[in-house]
Amino acid sequence: QVLLVEHGGGLVQAGATVTLSCVASGRTFTSYTMAWFRQGPGLEREFLASIGWRDQSTQYGDAAKGRFFISRDISKNTVTLLLSDLKPEDTAVYYCAADSGGSKRYRHANPADYDAWGQGTQVTVSS
Repeated sequence: QVLLVEHGGGLVQAGATVTLSCVASGRTFTSYTMAWFRQGPGLEREFLASIGWRDQSTQYGDAAKGRFFISRDISKNTVTLLLSDLKPEDTAVYYCAADSGGSKRYRHANPADYDAWGQGTQVTVSS
């Protein structure tokens, strides 16, 4: 069973930079795609970024392009999302997710493709 545990987040001011990390366990993740989503109050879950565990190929959602950066560290089984130049509209619960079939897909933005999720970590950006 895949276990994903997010760390980071909290209350920050607009313009700040925050690093979120997701520690993954329970499987060999070679064929997986790992991703970050977020869900703001009253909003649907939104794709931010994904990374192929083996080849480190990345995709970014519109909200993340130019400000967020995804990476992974095999030695620590960790996926990291760097959030920069944060804005109040970035306030949301941020989730880590794992797709066991990710290596077979071309696009990675559909939450329904992900079969494991972390508990989420709150990021609140004050103006």
